[in-house]
Amino acid sequence: MDKLSETWMVDGTIDFEAKKYTLLAYLKKVKQCFDNSKVYPQLSDLFFHHNNLVSFRNNKNFLKDHFPKRLSGIQIENLELIYEEMIADNNLMQEIEEIIHYASQRFQNAISVGSEIYDFVESKLSITPVGIIPLKLDEGYFFLCTGQRRSTRVYSYRLTLFERHNEKYRSLSTTFISEWERNFVNSYENIKINLIKQQKSMPNPAVYSIETELAFPLEETLLPIAKRTLVQHISQ
Repeated sequence: MDKLSETWMVDGTIDFEAKKYTLLAYLKKVKQCFDNSKVYPQLSDLFFHHNNLVSFRNNKNFLKDHFPKRLSGIQIENLELIYEEMIADNNLMQEIEEIIHYASQRFQNAISVGSEIYDFVESKLSITPVGIIPLKLDEGYFFLCTGQRRSTRVYSYRLTLFERHNEKYRSLSTTFISEWERNFVNSYENIKINLIKQQKSMPNPAVYSIETELAFPLEETLLPIAKRTLVQHISQ
């Protein structure tokens, strides 16, 4: 099982043993990914499901407030009725509490493993400005390369600020531009000059190099962690 549904705890028959095996099958897949240093989207999914458990435990209106967002009005009404029936059934709620108690610890353990991989990869990344950095940092380029590959992957980025639950967050969207072979001619400065010539929409972009001497899975680990690290670097 590669993914858990958002409502896996209450999907189908609510039975502790059945949910336990569903969870263990999912976590087995997660472990296989972590064993291969692949942390995304597994790590973010783990945080999502663990937060759901906490919210369910702390907020009796959790299903009403969170699950129905993509449902129709009729489905919302039905879900509210189902939840009211669940609350009225002490045996059922006790079964759910057992599921939550069991799952919560296992999610925490898996999150700890994934976070260790994340922290290790992040510690092996170095971010360096390429040339003079302009005052406007919300869009530009970054070069991503590892010590074991003779190539540099070039991405454009755009940093946006949004609010959620009265808190401000930063989001980084990226687009792959090209891949350059690393050599004496294709220095970071020369790649930047070529980008400016080719991409007229950004005549004075912020450009960063993100390097690591180790090899990590690109899409599942290196790129998402590099993006988050770049957001932190720019924010500082």
